[in-house]
Amino acid sequence: MGSLRSRIDATRRQYPNQFWLLFWGLMISTVGSSMIWPFLMIYVNRRLNLPLATATTLMSVNAICGLVFAFIAGPVTDRLGRKWVMAVSLAANGLGYLMMSQANTFTAFVFIMAWNGSVQPMYRVGADAMMADLIPPEKRVEAYSLLRTSNNVGVALGPAIGGFIASSSYTIAFILASTGLITYSLLVTFLAHETLPQRPRVLAQLPERMGGYDRVLKDRKFVVFSLNYTLTQICAALIWVLLGVYAYQNFHVSESQYGFIPTTNALMVVFFQLIITRISKRYPSLRVMAVGTLFYALGVGSVAFGQGFWGFWFSMVIVTTGELITTPTATTLVANLAPADMRGRYMSIYGLTWGAAAGIGPVVGGLLSDNFGPVFTWYGGLVIGLISALGFIVMARSFSKPKTMLA
Repeated sequence: MGSLRSRIDATRRQYPNQFWLLFWGLMISTVGSSMIWPFLMIYVNRRLNLPLATATTLMSVNAICGLVFAFIAGPVTDRLGRKWVMAVSLAANGLGYLMMSQANTFTAFVFIMAWNGSVQPMYRVGADAMMADLIPPEKRVEAYSLLRTSNNVGVALGPAIGGFIASSSYTIAFILASTGLITYSLLVTFLAHETLPQRPRVLAQLPERMGGYDRVLKDRKFVVFSLNYTLTQICAALIWVLLGVYAYQNFHVSESQYGFIPTTNALMVVFFQLIITRISKRYPSLRVMAVGTLFYALGVGSVAFGQGFWGFWFSMVIVTTGELITTPTATTLVANLAPADMRGRYMSIYGLTWGAAAGIGPVVGGLLSDNFGPVFTWYGGLVIGLISALGFIVMARSFSKPKTMLA
């Protein structure tokens, strides 16, 4: 017991107090929000009784707004700072969940999904940039892994609790989600300090084109990486957006039962993320990404052969293995590529990989399901994942000095 306590104390001392504020705040907000998102398509489908392809267009609205505002978030975060962007984003997202609990029409859901899609990227860009400000490069892989552990403790608790609450009252689940986000917003407001690095005077006087994104888009390695990583994220989007409604409609897996599938994902991150990270960081980043994406592809494809709860649970285990390998590697790679005065914009483009995937993946999956049969959603995901894994292999060979990606 003493040895465990000393290891915990040693880990705590490795990082500044503000890192731990992000750690605990993220956990609180994620417990709340994860009570909702695994069941959102079930809620919308039940509330409005729409075809799946129509219901999933709400995710596209959310994603399109996320794409637009992620571009805005980058320059705002790099010029005005990280703290207030994060605090406003969290509070506005909490308000969005309250509005969603009262929505009764497709138009209302479109507005709320647009609202949430607009405010969510602001937090993500600000938090990722703040992390890069706070943590030196040699500690970033494990720091991002710790934050993922915090997030997934919340995810482990949220869906399991939310599944039972949502089965009796979605309104209560929405209120709890809002409470978690607003609580984190208050923690950032009153306890966090600004970390924005002072920009060199010479750079500050230079005019910027395209909001400064012209500099980002000239980084060929980063741009190619981001495009390929979007394909990986499409696999993730198919699992997180469509697996719940697929299991419910075709195999009668209830919300309360399905909640344990995302909980399994979260528990795997909690218990295995640091172990996997310590192994994966020994190898070139792009090869690590290829291996992790292959797990994504196989996991999504395996859903086609699942026949009930345990089959889908096993698919989630495979997908989560890919997530454990790729996510900290990808975030650290981007943080290390970004110049100090451009971190917000690099993180903004990086965040677009999920926004684009969340907009494209569910719509493609819904169209495949409606036109060819539900199982074709997962065949499509398998093909996309394999193309992405091949893309990372090609990148690893094309960039003769992959270590520069981590420099």
